[in-house]
Amino acid sequence: MGLFLLDYGAGNVQSLANSLERLGHKFEWISSPDDFDRATSLIFPGVGAFPTAVDGLISRGLFEPLKAYIASGKPYFGICIGMQVLFQSSAESESSLPGLGVIPARISSFSNATKSVPHMGWNSTHLIDPSSKSASGVSDGAHYYFVHTFRAAYEPETNPEGAEWVHSVTQYGQEIFMASVRKGNVFGCQFHPEKSGEAGLRMLDAWLREPESSRAHAPPTPRIPWPPREKDGLTKRIIACMDVRANDQGDLVVTKGDQYDVREKAPEPTSTSTPASTESNTVAAHTGGAVRNLGKPVALASRYFTSGADELALLNITSFRHSPLLDQPMIAVVRAAAQAVFVPLTIGGGIRDTVDPDGTPHTALEVAGAYFRAGADKVSIGSEAVYAVEKMLANGGKGDGKSGIETISWAYGRQAVVVSIDPRKVYVDPETYDGPYKGELILASSARSKDLSKDASTNPKKAWWYQCTVSGGRESRPLSVVQLAQGVEQLGAGEILLNSIDRDGTGAGFDHDLIGLVRKAVTIPVVASSGAGKAEHFVEVFEETGVESALAAGIFHREEVGIQEVKEALRKAGIEVRGL
Repeated sequence: MGLFLLDYGAGNVQSLANSLERLGHKFEWISSPDDFDRATSLIFPGVGAFPTAVDGLISRGLFEPLKAYIASGKPYFGICIGMQVLFQSSAESESSLPGLGVIPARISSFSNATKSVPHMGWNSTHLIDPSSKSASGVSDGAHYYFVHTFRAAYEPETNPEGAEWVHSVTQYGQEIFMASVRKGNVFGCQFHPEKSGEAGLRMLDAWLREPESSRAHAPPTPRIPWPPREKDGLTKRIIACMDVRANDQGDLVVTKGDQYDVREKAPEPTSTSTPASTESNTVAAHTGGAVRNLGKPVALASRYFTSGADELALLNITSFRHSPLLDQPMIAVVRAAAQAVFVPLTIGGGIRDTVDPDGTPHTALEVAGAYFRAGADKVSIGSEAVYAVEKMLANGGKGDGKSGIETISWAYGRQAVVVSIDPRKVYVDPETYDGPYKGELILASSARSKDLSKDASTNPKKAWWYQCTVSGGRESRPLSVVQLAQGVEQLGAGEILLNSIDRDGTGAGFDHDLIGLVRKAVTIPVVASSGAGKAEHFVEVFEETGVESALAAGIFHREEVGIQEVKEALRKAGIEVRGL
């Protein structure tokens, strides 16, 4: 069997390569149009935008050879964008670029009227015909990982010809869409099997081990009506986050601090001491001021994958920022982590326009592309997002198309861009405050989360708004959290990672007032972060704010709370989560 992988130049294909290597399947890359003649099976994977994918195929001279390969009857497997290009066209393409036209249907956008878009997370998938002998390893009712803004609706009544291709469906909100397609020699899935844990690996392995003759002659699917159910199968995501930093010896370690201070505290000086306390103070003196070391990034990432984390985040907080592309140790960490874990991986730190010490410029898109090629699925942008929104507001509310958010989302799709927001409370007297954020004020008397500030309880009329910061919380900016959240959504961000400087490291629970404020202000998914101290805090934030996911770091690193402990608490509360 000659298995080939197609890389059109933009999507993250390394994760699929890692999965195939893990499963023991050998493959080659399509490097020229002539390689299509050598292939007996072809996989086209990757995240990305429809117009970028089609442009990439055309510019590399691969579009027509790909059409010819599919027409030849040899097995084809398209993943995410590799499935969407099979359709006639997509609403994502303003220039009306045509797809391959294999499937007689069009890709359209999800409605965000009653749910967050992009559709992001683990959702249950259902076979249209569970009795079919050519199930391609897709398990009926299993959870797979989706991350997309555009989808192919399942419409057997209005498009019966297109419905013959539908192999399985998924429900998001009240919309039913094609989760996988199969007919003849063509198979495709909207979800990412390479990022769907063991379920996804089993599916990949099953398709590859199926005889090529079977993969080339799948029958059409019966046109079966599939009305929406009362509740979709989207689970809540539990994300393990690792702040990665170089210690004073130059090694990359996972660290964590309180209110972003990641160095160990030096011991208080004492006038007298016993021999035992002298020994203790000596040890503390050696570690005092050092970067807190909670483990190696790849080892921790592997542990969290095995423990059932739904996603992982690696945020580079070291001071390499003058040249992210020359920060080879971090890129190596991403590459090694992607070889060990098979759930989505978000990378943050230094995703911005930079200039090397020798004067070589690099765009944010170029930096993001390096991390995607190393195995990342999403990139997280922090301070640069604040500056981009400030510039947008100064420009009459319009982006200039040059920010990292805009360029990366254009090339890879908005689902590939996360914005990390670091707000802190600014206290005001609600009776006298007449500033620009009156509509965002939270009154202490009606707050849903306990105020942890020392002076909040002394004034029952105390109120606050949330101000955005940059540089890890060290600098405040004249921008509210709502302005920033709505601004980055307008620029093209697909998800918000919402931190809280006031809650970070407290273990007192998430800031529900902050989360609720942002959740109502945007239509993209929100990740709750900062303050988790026990499993019940995850239950509370999902029940009270409706966010799609919640993140923790220190309590997982120190093993104070386990990921499965969190998920069991959620199950008991009737909240759907993914199992191991």
